Amino acid sequence: MTITTRFAPSPTGHLHVGNIRAALHNWMWARKNGGRFLLRLDDTDAERSRAEYVESIHADLAWLGLHPDAVERQSDRFALYETRLAELRASGRVYPCYETSEELDLRRKVLLGRGLPPVYERTALALTPEQIAALEAEGRRPHWRFKLDHDVPIAWTDLIRGDQHFDPRLLSDPVIRRADGSWLYMLPSVIDDIDMGITHVVRGEDHVSNTATQLQMFSALGATPPAFAHEALLTGAEGKLSKRLGSLGVSAFRESGIEPVTLVALLARLGTSDPVEPVADPAPLIATFDFARFGRAPARFDEGELATLNQKVLHLLDFADVAARLPTGMTEAGWLAIRPNLETLSQAADWWAVVTGPFAPPAAEADDRAFLAEAADSLAGLPDDDALWRGLTNALKSSTGRKGKALFLPLRRALTGQDHGPDMGALLPLIGRAQAIERLRQAV
Repeated sequence: MTITTRFAPSPTGHLHVGNIRAALHNWMWARKNGGRFLLRLDDTDAERSRAEYVESIHADLAWLGLHPDAVERQSDRFALYETRLAELRASGRVYPCYETSEELDLRRKVLLGRGLPPVYERTALALTPEQIAALEAEGRRPHWRFKLDHDVPIAWTDLIRGDQHFDPRLLSDPVIRRADGSWLYMLPSVIDDIDMGITHVVRGEDHVSNTATQLQMFSALGATPPAFAHEALLTGAEGKLSKRLGSLGVSAFRESGIEPVTLVALLARLGTSDPVEPVADPAPLIATFDFARFGRAPARFDEGELATLNQKVLHLLDFADVAARLPTGMTEAGWLAIRPNLETLSQAADWWAVVTGPFAPPAAEADDRAFLAEAADSLAGLPDDDALWRGLTNALKSSTGRKGKALFLPLRRALTGQDHGPDMGALLPLIGRAQAIERLRQAV
């Protein structure tokens, strides 16, 4: 059996962090098991689905490195849905209903007022042919429900939540098709999972009750259901469900300078018993991915933790990993010198501008002018090599008696304009002796 997972977003908006996490875990499980990861665009809602959202989904997954092995669109599969619906009608597992949404809402309120579960009471099954004809004469068109088998308890062993049990009598027969002929999520998803050979469905715990009804759909269609893993939902750093998480998309992370592998590293481990650790490549995350490591407690997504992790990830990346995104002319030596001081890759351009100039150093303090003038003279007599900083500071320490902050800070300010930054032993050879002498003299 080939392990096959799917990520099935609706192209009615941009992916948010919860969607990304589901896509990632489906991809990781497939990759760990040498299986297939499918992208299925659930675009049955023609009114809300947009081409720009389809493009955005593809772009977001590509940025994260989650490349699907195949892409399907539900809008191309309507003929299959019609065929399988006809089978269910023939076996008595779907039936037409004529209630309006207002009538259904009123009935739910009545049941709740009586302290009863707001479960659909199957009144449509009691309609006579004459009553149906009268309703259709009024212009009503039926919506269709799947008929749950009340005599068969629903149970499965969830890969994260463990044993699950539902009484079908406490569930409403789900609407599978609207009166206008458009499809709802439930049945097409099952039909596609069967047809595409999906072996594992990984999604949020808000789908648990959907799974309960869909299991009977698999059975009614003569199919063995896939394994299910329902993950705890993400919460914000404050410990509550955060509306902001629903708007945090890939573009927000990209614009803030987050590396794709950083987001992968955090979302791969959130909700598990494993520590979140920086990685330069997702391979070790894939190797250790296991649903048994996930807990049922809400998973806490902290943007501050993401930013800190991003800094650690950057410090692991080799020049080859980032060369295409670095400023023009920046060398491997430049990357290695600047890398330890970066929080986001975009900051590399700022430091490279310090190296290459043009650069106007700040005016030196009065007490430092003679010292910097001597530093310029000392540099002129030193070889322009990788030991330039050590040679300069050793010479000045000997000639001026300065040490520590009094020695290093005026030099750093004159050469970079900053009080802190990359190791000057690595940075000064990049600036070059001639340019450094000019900056020291300008500061004086």
